[in-house]
Amino acid sequence: MFRPPVFAPLSVAQCQARAQAVAPALPRRMAAFMYEGVLLFGVLFVTGIVYALAMNQRHAMHDRNGLMVALFLALAVYFIGFWHKHGQTLAMKTWHLKLVQANGLTPTPMQAALRFVASWLWFAPALLLSYLAHWHQTLQYVAMLVVWMAVYAGLCLLLPRRQFLHDLLVGTRLIDTRNDSPSP
Repeated sequence: MFRPPVFAPLSVAQCQARAQAVAPALPRRMAAFMYEGVLLFGVLFVTGIVYALAMNQRHAMHDRNGLMVALFLALAVYFIGFWHKHGQTLAMKTWHLKLVQANGLTPTPMQAALRFVASWLWFAPALLLSYLAHWHQTLQYVAMLVVWMAVYAGLCLLLPRRQFLHDLLVGTRLIDTRNDSPSP
């Protein structure tokens, strides 16, 4: 029977050494990003259902601002919690990526929170530009998001150690958690 390879956890020294190296390949990080989106659909769906039942929401536009706050807080708890506790979300664990500080340790709660806020650079500029340009059609928003996300992802090729801008700003780094040889 086929079993996927199991990799032993990295030591702090190994994490520290990898934090000084170049980030994992961009296609792998983007694959983890896409998988994260799939997982977050479930997290946000459950949050929306719980909120709708708790607030007796009968229509999607009823108390919409409260729902957006609840969804934002659910995202914050998910990301900040996983990044601080393990250095990995579920998608990052699947793709063998880990978030660390320069010293190889998992991020502090403040670093995780700052990274969560800074990671909105993936979306906020495109949404703001679309709003300022008075683009209110879904296709226009999506096109702007896709173009901006491609630019933002490509920007990492110009930055030190090929880290994303939000990691550079916060002082965190993504590393590869695979060892050279899997455990038996």
